[in-house]
Amino acid sequence: MAAPSRTSWKGFLKLSLISVPVKAFTANDSAGEVHLNQLHKGCNSRVKYQKVCPEHGELKSEAIVSGFEHQKDQYVVVDPDELDKLRTKTDRAVSIDGFIPADAVDSRYFAGKTHYLLPDGVAGARPYALLCAGMKQNGVCAIAQVVMAGREQLVLLRPLGRMLVMTGLHYPQRVRKAEEFESEVEELSFKPEEVALTNTLIAASKLATFDLDGYSDQYVTRLKKLIALKVDGREVVQVKDQEEPKILNLMDALKKSVAEAQARLAGAPVASPASVAGEPVAGAADEPADKKLAPSTGRKKGSRKVEG
Repeated sequence: MAAPSRTSWKGFLKLSLISVPVKAFTANDSAGEVHLNQLHKGCNSRVKYQKVCPEHGELKSEAIVSGFEHQKDQYVVVDPDELDKLRTKTDRAVSIDGFIPADAVDSRYFAGKTHYLLPDGVAGARPYALLCAGMKQNGVCAIAQVVMAGREQLVLLRPLGRMLVMTGLHYPQRVRKAEEFESEVEELSFKPEEVALTNTLIAASKLATFDLDGYSDQYVTRLKKLIALKVDGREVVQVKDQEEPKILNLMDALKKSVAEAQARLAGAPVASPASVAGEPVAGAADEPADKKLAPSTGRKKGSRKVEG
């Protein structure tokens, strides 16, 4: 298999006196995204964005700088190159502060940007592999800091197979505390029968296997379908919603849910979550049934298995 063609960052992975040359490749792939343009509603002409100075009119990109308003209408220009002068060479490396248990960082702090961190050249291959193997053997991740895209970032390093994965983290000051919202959730007591039925439902709904590849971005799938219909000039028809089951109270809902889950375990035909949710997208009025999109769960058919 050919190596990735383009790195998003190069630098060093530092732990104490050990310095390993590394390169980062973004793990997020936007190749399948569908990008929409803004148009004038009246004539479908594409809307243009022009940057205008109130004194000099429209500006070119090279004539624009960044600045901070320190007083009313008073700005100080901030040059990224000047900011870089305040950093040391160490700041330009993935500097490991220390190792932590694999589950020490709550997922609330994950910033959503992940990179595959690979050794850059033969010289770094052995210390890189040794560090990765040691982290796996000890069941730890590493907390580190690095400068990427011009700013300092807090990152979590995790071993994955033979390589390291680097995930960006939000600084704690950027994440709202759960205590701000927890008071909105009422503290309740439960009847023993309610607890027992809920536990039975959870047990009957456990997945024997979980395959994340079985899920797909249904928004993109539906958007592509809608675009194809519009390009072909075909009618877009509102899909009918399935009628919601009429449940009188929580106990009835739990009992019915448990019965359906247990029936699935026994292999009896029951209404699937997909059929309850209805068809995922508006389709053409004359479209054959076998051309319809995947269920709205975003999961491939047959990917869900349950265990008792």
